[in-house]
Amino acid sequence: MNTTLLPLVFHSHYSIPFPAGHRFPMSKFRLLADTLREQGILTAENEYAPAPLSLSVLMSAHDKGYVHRFIRGELSTQEEKEIGLPWSEWLVERTLRAVSGTLLTSELALQHGLACHLAGGTHHAHPSHGSGFCIFNDLAVAASALIHSGKAKKILILDCDVHQGDGTIAFFKDKTDIVPVSWHCEENYPQIKQTAGINIAIPKGANDQEYLSILQDTLPAILDEHQPDFIFYDAGVDVHKDDRLGYVNLTDQGILDRDKYVIETCVALNLPTACVIGGGYDRQEEKVAWRHSLLHQAADQIWKAYLL
Repeated sequence: MNTTLLPLVFHSHYSIPFPAGHRFPMSKFRLLADTLREQGILTAENEYAPAPLSLSVLMSAHDKGYVHRFIRGELSTQEEKEIGLPWSEWLVERTLRAVSGTLLTSELALQHGLACHLAGGTHHAHPSHGSGFCIFNDLAVAASALIHSGKAKKILILDCDVHQGDGTIAFFKDKTDIVPVSWHCEENYPQIKQTAGINIAIPKGANDQEYLSILQDTLPAILDEHQPDFIFYDAGVDVHKDDRLGYVNLTDQGILDRDKYVIETCVALNLPTACVIGGGYDRQEEKVAWRHSLLHQAADQIWKAYLL
């Protein structure tokens, strides 16, 4: 692989056959890869494909019974309803592959200082159940694996998805070596918020300037207080003004500025940073894919400025 290019992680199984008109934009992963190829950011020289996921790694974070029930297609009707995705063998494959992708992204970030996934950020999945289009929590699995292996001693999970990363917080509410930080719109899903971790309210209707000022007022102090040696960044684009589930009013430029600020702040401190895409919801999936590409555009700019 070409180490002068930003490492990007993708697999063709991320977008699977899916019911037409479903609320979850399953084609966005394939469309994101297409968009990044058109931009020249994703090439054969910097595209890394994740291997099948080790179930022992998955079950070191998630409840074993829950993992087995999902894989075998034995979730209850209520469990499947809470997740909001129709079970299929394809769904099992893409779910496991995407978690493996975040693990690979973290390994590449350790090696190169920065790496980005073209999926990931399933932060509503709890240790023993899924929720909100999230089955397994890739951030929790990957962070736990880094700590267990001794490759990191203190991890911050910086979550800028518009929704609180309630599942991630549930994993680490009693931990001091993995700290979830969630900048989220308070008046939004999930209805019941977790109280552990670090929670920073984004006002409903916040614009680019308001959002960035909140980040600038909080992120440096959090990094200084906790002194992490590894960062996960969940760059959800459901903060966009046209997102169906957002209630926040960022423009494309606002999202690009947010991502550049977070990544640059971390990389300037020599913190290995692994980025995932998080949520984004629009009936026109090409628009969602474009918004997600802003993360990779930002990371590519930071890579060329700091890490080449």
